[in-house]
Amino acid sequence: MALTLPGGRALAGAFYSFLILGLVGYFSFSAVQGEYGLARKIEIEALERDLAAELDARRGEREKLANLVRRLSDDYLDLDLLDERARNVLGLARPDEIIIR
Repeated sequence: MALTLPGGRALAGAFYSFLILGLVGYFSFSAVQGEYGLARKIEIEALERDLAAELDARRGEREKLANLVRRLSDDYLDLDLLDERARNVLGLARPDEIIIR
């Protein structure tokens, strides 16, 4: 014999309704605030944009340095650049030059 309560069917229906409502609420919260939720996705996309901008800046700096290295290499020697760098690094100047810093 099973124990039954009056209105047991209504009690079971209410229990399942609250269970389903709780599960929907839990999964909805997880979809927005969870480790793999929308908030985390927005945060990762912002980080990706920042890193892409930094990468572009680094690539530009690398290209600039590669250009200077190529212009100072044995294959292609830019005498004006060599003179400029030597004067800048060594602090040399001819006697007839005026230096403005």
